[in-house]
Amino acid sequence: MAGGRRPVGLALGWGCCLLLCCAAASKLEISMPSVVEVELGGTARIECNFYIPENASYTYIDWFYVDRSNKQVRLFHVTAGGVMQDDTDYKQRLSLGEDKALSLSAVTLQDARTFMCQVGAGSYGVGESSTELSVYKVPTTPEIEPVSGGISVHNSETPEIAKCVSKNSFPAPNITWHRNGEQLHNQENDVAILSTVTRESSGLYTVSSTLYAPVTREDRHSRYHCTVHYWLQGHRRALDSQRVKINVFYPAEHLTLQVVPSSTLVKEGDNVTLVCEADGNPPPVFSFFKKNLDDWQDVTPLADPDNGVLKLHDVNKTSSGTYRCQTLDLDDLSQIEEEVDLVVNYIEGVHVKMEPSSTLREGDSVMLSCDANSPVGLKYQWRDEKGKKLVEGNQLFLKNLTFETSSNFSCRVMAPSVPGLEQSKKVSVAVEGKPRIVAISSPLYVRQDEVINLTCKAIAFPPPTVQWSINGTAHEFVDKQHIASNLTVRVSHELLQAGAMCRVSNKLGVSEKHIQLLVDQKSTAESQGVIIVAIIVAILVVAVLGAVIYFLHKKGKIPCGRAGKQDIARNTSI
Repeated sequence: MAGGRRPVGLALGWGCCLLLCCAAASKLEISMPSVVEVELGGTARIECNFYIPENASYTYIDWFYVDRSNKQVRLFHVTAGGVMQDDTDYKQRLSLGEDKALSLSAVTLQDARTFMCQVGAGSYGVGESSTELSVYKVPTTPEIEPVSGGISVHNSETPEIAKCVSKNSFPAPNITWHRNGEQLHNQENDVAILSTVTRESSGLYTVSSTLYAPVTREDRHSRYHCTVHYWLQGHRRALDSQRVKINVFYPAEHLTLQVVPSSTLVKEGDNVTLVCEADGNPPPVFSFFKKNLDDWQDVTPLADPDNGVLKLHDVNKTSSGTYRCQTLDLDDLSQIEEEVDLVVNYIEGVHVKMEPSSTLREGDSVMLSCDANSPVGLKYQWRDEKGKKLVEGNQLFLKNLTFETSSNFSCRVMAPSVPGLEQSKKVSVAVEGKPRIVAISSPLYVRQDEVINLTCKAIAFPPPTVQWSINGTAHEFVDKQHIASNLTVRVSHELLQAGAMCRVSNKLGVSEKHIQLLVDQKSTAESQGVIIVAIIVAILVVAVLGAVIYFLHKKGKIPCGRAGKQDIARNTSI
């Protein structure tokens, strides 16, 4: 390498500045960076910059390292004739660049030592300088583990919050703690931080830290994290752990008790749930009570005390009242309570009044009035037995009554403010009167000896009886005020002459009608026509048979006498 200004390399950005300064010097000058940092397993490059006046050349360049006994051990000897590498433990990992910079690969922790560069320049003397090789290993991201279980705000001793561990670092870093982003300091506000540093067999460091700090109710929302700090290339670096929450135990301060669904909408027959909620952690033990006059009845056996839920099934009027929820905090044995009123809306005492209340006869009029009791406003509606709406309001007026008017009517009572709350009451309107025959099978066309059905239909109330003037098999069908009687008989000469009488009676009177039987002339004529046709067909058959016999006789195929008769019979069959 020729002498003069020969920047062999730049170290930490200030080599050029140093060379400019050396330009004014009159003797050999050597400059090296004071420290070179390299990550464990990486390659370190150490540069040696020198200046020889008057552009003179160097005589030699030697590289050394300083061992543990503070002795210099040569690594390279460079002259104009070539480069000689000494046999050392570094031989396999060392190399020398064209600029005579020293490179060390696969750096280990044991490589953290002093390396020296010595330059000889003849009459200008010998100069040397050194660099400290610093080996580092970036720590792993810290792992945080919050304390298991819960931490009480009433803890008499400062509780443990969490542990933090960072592994495989060099040199050893340090750990800080933070709550909601704000750093916590040891020995401030009862905070204690205990840290330990362990050097592993690999030479790397593991740092553990435990945070102890008091907690308050507000810390139920706090997030804690730890940070590991280390130095790299002259700058302070940091790695944060994840944020964690802790389970804080604190007594309840507020209690709510509500009815689900809303108390104003509860109706008889509903299933109701009373939900008691407290803001303590863990949830306290709940107890439920119902006020009866001046006493409180314990209804906790009907509840789920762990979840604060009381379920009432198929509630009625007696379920109404004041309910109390009471909590007991197991941490400090404090109690708080809350009350709520349950109103069960109901409809009771539905009744119908009929005016007049005496027996109704056809042609009469009647007023039906409906009434009921309820703590809420009611609406009334009248419907017939088929469900058809007749009128709005609590009164139904029926005039000019007939048997057909007799029916069941329904008064429907509803509470508009409580959807689904309603009841109905049925009333039967019975119109009395003597029977009225409304249908009869007369006149009826029949034939002699024919079996027929005679029908008589009537309407009446009280229920009537039906009698026939002739004997037969009778079947009756009753539908409310309607009655129908069918009589099965055989037509006789006497029945044709006299006919039949249907008699319908009850305690209020009798109605009867005569059934006239007439001979069915059309059917008789049709029967006579059938007989005549049958006679004509028989005559035609005999005539055809006679013609066939005559034809066969002429052909000589039918002999006379007994044998001939047999042949005739045989041929005829053929």
